[in-house]
Amino acid sequence: MSARKSRTPAARQPSRREVLRPAELVGGSAILALFAGLIILIAGHSWLAAVIGFGVIFIISLVITALFVQSIKPTEDEVADLAEQDAAHGGSRPVLHDKPAPDGDENRGPQGH
Repeated sequence: MSARKSRTPAARQPSRREVLRPAELVGGSAILALFAGLIILIAGHSWLAAVIGFGVIFIISLVITALFVQSIKPTEDEVADLAEQDAAHGGSRPVLHDKPAPDGDENRGPQGH
């Protein structure tokens, strides 16, 4: 059994790797887009097409990277850290839950029937 220190969210400082992680992902997308833009420029000799290609590839690669990052399952330490942060803010409920009706009658439809 490991004795883990109780940390408050304010006391925990993220590591340098954690801080730079978003910059690495955006930088990787930018490098991929730059490569694609250069290929378009060399092949088509058009600056406008190269800039448009750069922008399109950059956005597509950011979206794909974000989807891959979301698919990574958090580790036990990350789940514990999220729970500590949630508890420090008084707990929260999921955003997508419907709010109960003001009169407490949840069986009524949108028209009030």
